[in-house]
Amino acid sequence: MKIALSTPVVVQMPGVASAWETTAGPEELTQVARTAEELGFDHLTCSEHIGVPSEAARMRGAPYWDPLATLSFLAAHTSRIRLATSVLVAAYHHPLAVAKRYGTLDRLSGGRVVLGVGVGSLREEFALLGADWEGRGGAADHFLDAVRAAWGQAEVDGFTIEPHATSTRVPLWIGGRSARSLRRALDHGDGWVPFGLRPAELAEMLGAVDVPGGFEVVLSPGRPLDPSGDAEGALRRLTALRDAGATVATCAITASDVDDYCAQLGRLADLAASIPQREES
Repeated sequence: MKIALSTPVVVQMPGVASAWETTAGPEELTQVARTAEELGFDHLTCSEHIGVPSEAARMRGAPYWDPLATLSFLAAHTSRIRLATSVLVAAYHHPLAVAKRYGTLDRLSGGRVVLGVGVGSLREEFALLGADWEGRGGAADHFLDAVRAAWGQAEVDGFTIEPHATSTRVPLWIGGRSARSLRRALDHGDGWVPFGLRPAELAEMLGAVDVPGGFEVVLSPGRPLDPSGDAEGALRRLTALRDAGATVATCAITASDVDDYCAQLGRLADLAASIPQREES
């Protein structure tokens, strides 16, 4: 099971973000990204919301840095770690625009882009952008197929697309928390990024389907980990994700400042390395 980082600062959810993140900026973000890369973390994330209703912001948080701008910035300060949208809302984008914009990022970053895509969950945001709420599921399926077909192609439907991605195969990870989202991931994607589910629920859902080889199951421990103050608890929660079927654990970290955060990343990497591989039945 690989370990990845739910990038701090760029998304600040109440109860998840630490106080230091509210005043942090590019310097702190660069320090975190470079440390994660040096420690061998699999990827950095950035989520997408254009505008969060003020009532919803009390639970979801308000800061949501733009993923294309943010991941481009992180690409310029790293060289190996993958860059994952977690997640883009399919209905907010034309698939060809995503193939062009993120394909350009893929070219600039040396092929490090992972496209996490979701159906969307904020009706008010759909209305704000003029997107179709009722048809969002079918639109997401079409979007995924269209992005897959256009990715890395120099010509699409008679239009030249330059620059384009470094390869013709982009990792597509599908967000959600339902059996339907898992089925969408198996039918259209290369991985599943669920949220808000307990390890037992995840294991049950994954046990009910045939998961092909190479398919990524990208799980989160939920609450931030404290590898220094509660190493035993962090190890227990990571092991539970492994047992549920995770191939990647995307973690948030509690810390007092950016230096403490980076020290915590080192401790987390050590903990993750101590977890034995899951035994296959």
